[in-house]
Amino acid sequence: MIHSYISIDLETTGLNPRRDRITEIGAVKVIDGTVTGTYATLVNPGRKLDPRITALTGIRDEELEGAPTIGQVLPELLAFLGELPLLGHSVRFDFSFLKKAAVDQRRDFQKTAVDTLLIARKYLPQLEHRSLDYLCVYYGIPHQAHRALEDAVATEALYQRLTEEFGGAGDPVFEPVEQVFRVKRDTPATRPQKEKLYLLAGRHKIELGVDVEQLTRSEASRMTDKILARFGR
Repeated sequence: MIHSYISIDLETTGLNPRRDRITEIGAVKVIDGTVTGTYATLVNPGRKLDPRITALTGIRDEELEGAPTIGQVLPELLAFLGELPLLGHSVRFDFSFLKKAAVDQRRDFQKTAVDTLLIARKYLPQLEHRSLDYLCVYYGIPHQAHRALEDAVATEALYQRLTEEFGGAGDPVFEPVEQVFRVKRDTPATRPQKEKLYLLAGRHKIELGVDVEQLTRSEASRMTDKILARFGR
């Protein structure tokens, strides 16, 4: 059982850390069982959100347009995280997105973590669901779902309830586990790639729906291929 950790949650444009982007980060720092700080920021993903994501989170494109990019956010976030283990509900999801962002920015990111979802699966098998929303209702934990800081706060409260009810001493599920997610660095789109996209968008009067300056080389290539296949040169 851990007493010092960072409870973390992310909102993203989708579920694939290799393709999708972070839109919001929320974190709660706990030292010796006491909350000592929080961190929260929106993140400009460089693309428009799917309407389903907006409906789920309430985050709108207009809010993200003026937000910092992940490259601007990452140094401050990593300083906040320090050497503490992570706590999350399905924490591998959050770790994988952070790992991808760190790799793309040429930064080292290694973490251990405790997952409240795994604890709930072991000790609450009788429940119909074990989502964070469902468990917060089950335990009477106040919760505004699908906003990063609120989810991080709720996860920390859930962890406290789970440790109180089921003890944690000696059970490996309550101990931090090394997180592993292997991913390659995406290099930024080249200047010729970006110029070609701007040219095609102007020629065919297309709204690209992305910030071309934030595209990776592979993303720019795929987007160019799609435009050429649909509209021609």
